[in-house]
Amino acid sequence: MITRKSEHPNLLLGYRKPDGLDYADYGNLRLQRLYSTFARGWPGAGLLCMRLIAAIATFHYVVSGFVSDPNMLRILIEGVVGLLLCAGLWTPIAGSALSVVALWSAFSEHGDFWARILLATMAAALAMLGPGAWSIDARLFGRKRLIRER
Repeated sequence: MITRKSEHPNLLLGYRKPDGLDYADYGNLRLQRLYSTFARGWPGAGLLCMRLIAAIATFHYVVSGFVSDPNMLRILIEGVVGLLLCAGLWTPIAGSALSVVALWSAFSEHGDFWARILLATMAAALAMLGPGAWSIDARLFGRKRLIRER
């Protein structure tokens, strides 16, 4: 009698495993959280540049907000979000928060409407794409290979 495991040794839930490891034997476990990939190489450098440009634009609005706007809640949120994006920590939360604050500022204040829309779009893209390999998120939540001793 042939079992399903011996018929298809590289299948896992109907899909072929590319590495050929048997995930049911508890010998090799893979753990990955938050994102499917943390881009390396040129895409990772592009995400790093996007994070830094969004943080610089946010810091510009924070500094100009101290002079012209008494709304300290917006200034505080933008300052914290800029620091988080600069470090690449909690990128989906920081990108979402910056997108909401930038849209709120674009529609409620006088100023450069299209610059705020561009910042909101960049922040939303960062929230969806992730931080890249050069970030604290990649160190905390990136690919890890756990080898369990028997």
